[in-house]
Amino acid sequence: MLSNTAQKVLAILATLLVCIFVLGLSHSISTGFAGFWLGIPFLIIALAVLVMAWVDVYQETFKSSDNQDNR
Repeated sequence: MLSNTAQKVLAILATLLVCIFVLGLSHSISTGFAGFWLGIPFLIIALAVLVMAWVDVYQETFKSSDNQDNR
């Protein structure tokens, strides 16, 4: 079992790696075959998914640790 601090650091690093990958993919789609305007829908969806990923990281690591400390 990982410590609370290690869990937070790993969650943040993993989410940052996902963000780098998805934004790089979005950039590649927008500047490549699809062109800029056809890549905009993917960019909007990718940003929505990344926001959901960060909210999940917050809820699972920071919010749950606050609730466990109060027990």
